[in-house]
Amino acid sequence: MTEKLEVGSILTGKVTGIQPYGAFVALDENTQGLVHISEITHGYVKDINDHLKVGDEINVKVLSVDEGAGKIGLSIRATEEAPVQQAAKPKKPRKRVAAAIIPDAEGQQGFNTLKDKLQEWIDQSSREDLIKK
Repeated sequence: MTEKLEVGSILTGKVTGIQPYGAFVALDENTQGLVHISEITHGYVKDINDHLKVGDEINVKVLSVDEGAGKIGLSIRATEEAPVQQAAKPKKPRKRVAAAIIPDAEGQQGFNTLKDKLQEWIDQSSREDLIKK
């Protein structure tokens, strides 16, 4: 590897290969690095081929150098200014519905399951004094 290669430096390289996970970039005759798919551009990249092709000359920033493993991590998006995000529309507040706590037939308050209330409702439906005329 070249001794001048430092993390943070911006270099010009040539795309030599494209894989689903990233693009290989030649920095010189003896040095090659990988631009991971997440470092291609700002935003989501589904297919690298939509952004790069073999032979493209690109600017890359050196993210990492692992001389022991012979790996160089590169980024294209680190050389570009992040796009300005539009402010999100304020969300409308949701209407809150208050739960009514109604005393049951025995005068107890609280929440009951439908199973508990079903028989009570059946009885109420047959009462003459509760039927609207």
